[in-house]
Order: sequence, then C-alpha cells, then structure tokens
Amino acid sequence: MRDIDQATTLPEAVLEPILDREPAAPRVTWYDDATGARIELSGLTLANWAAKTGNLIRDEFGLTPGARVAVLLPAHWQTAAVLLGCWWAGTEVVLHADPDAELVFAAADRLAGTEDAPEVAALSLDPMGGPVRDLPIGVTDYATAVRVHGDQFLPGGTGAALDGMPVSEVLTEARKSAARQGFAEGDRVLSSASWDTPAELIDGYLAVLTAGASLVQVANPDPALRERRVASERVTCIL
Repeated sequence: MRDIDQATTLPEAVLEPILDREPAAPRVTWYDDATGARIELSGLTLANWAAKTGNLIRDEFGLTPGARVAVLLPAHWQTAAVLLGCWWAGTEVVLHADPDAELVFAAADRLAGTEDAPEVAALSLDPMGGPVRDLPIGVTDYATAVRVHGDQFLPGGTGAALDGMPVSEVLTEARKSAARQGFAEGDRVLSSASWDTPAELIDGYLAVLTAGASLVQVANPDPALRERRVASERVTCIL
C-alpha cells in the first residue's frame, strides 16, 4: 500500500487505501428526492469512472499536468468521478468560470458563457449517466466520450490541485476537516451540502474519502424521508 503522504495525486492518496481495503464497498451513494433516483458507486466503480475521465482529459483533450480545469457541476455522483479524474490527470480544479481554464466540465444548464473555452464537456447529470441531447457544435458530450476510454490510469505528474492549493495542502485540509467533523473509517456520512467552493468540496467530499468513510449525498432533500434514509443507509454522521 502506498504511503498517502508520498502520493503524487489526490486519487492516489484517497482512493488507493480504499481500493486496498474494501474495493467493493459503497463509497458514494447519490439520491435525488425530486425524482426518486438512487445511484450507488463502490470504490472500484468510482475509481474506474475517475480513470476513464483522466484518460479522456489526457488523450482526447490533450491536457498535461498543471493545466487548469473549471468544474461547473453540482454535488453529484458524476461530479465525484470527474473531480477525481481531473486530479488523476494532474490538473488544477477551479469551481468557477475561469478565462484561463483549458477545459470546462459543465452541467447542460450552465453552458452559457463557456463559448470561449478551448474545450467544453457537457454533462446531462442524468441519474444513469445518459447523454446531453442537441449540444452546440464543438461541445463534447461527457457521457458518450468517457465510456470509450480505459478504466486504468497511470499518473504522469501534477501541479496545483484545487484553486491554487497543492496536493499536500488539500490533503492536510481534508484530514483536519475529517477530524473536526468526527469522520472515521467505516462511517456513512449523510449530506445535502453543495460543493461550490473549495471549503465546501473539502468538507463535503474529500474529508469523507480521506477518513475512509462513505458518502450518502442527497439532492433536493425531502425532510420527510430523512429518518427512514438514516436507518436504511446505516448513516453514522450527518453533515
């Protein structure tokens, strides 16, 4: 097992311990209470989606470590994979529109304003990962493009990881957040928090993975379903 303090990329630091320990256990469980959708990804499935995304970034979009990628996506199971894929490819993630971004991953309803970006990949955020229909010319459909790429990825280096922070700093902040929130290995963390800022992303996603816990992320939460979900998902922490 790799020492996470010696890891080059965030996925090496947070995913490899999970894959060594419990690859088939649930790692991200996503609900949308507005539609009734539920999707669950094991650590291995999350890693496969992330590796495919990393290969897409490197081989199809031609980005190299240190490139800047804007991720304009809500807290979602596909976003969880996109972020890890960006970090596996060694790229820097920013969570806002950025004129210096070489690639933008955007929800279909956030494509306005991305016209000048060198590369844009659109996500439908369909629960089953379906494609976006009737995309503008020049915009790549993530769901269609990512599937043809390999589910193994060999990192080739890294630059800043998140909004100027290097991997080591992000890991340190994620560990501090996990300790502050009481996350531990094996916990099931229920959350409906957004990932719109670096602090929110670290608190609501990376802290969970760094602790070896798993995430139950709920979009459009229905308060009436909370108590039953806590029981059915064996939730141990609520964010």
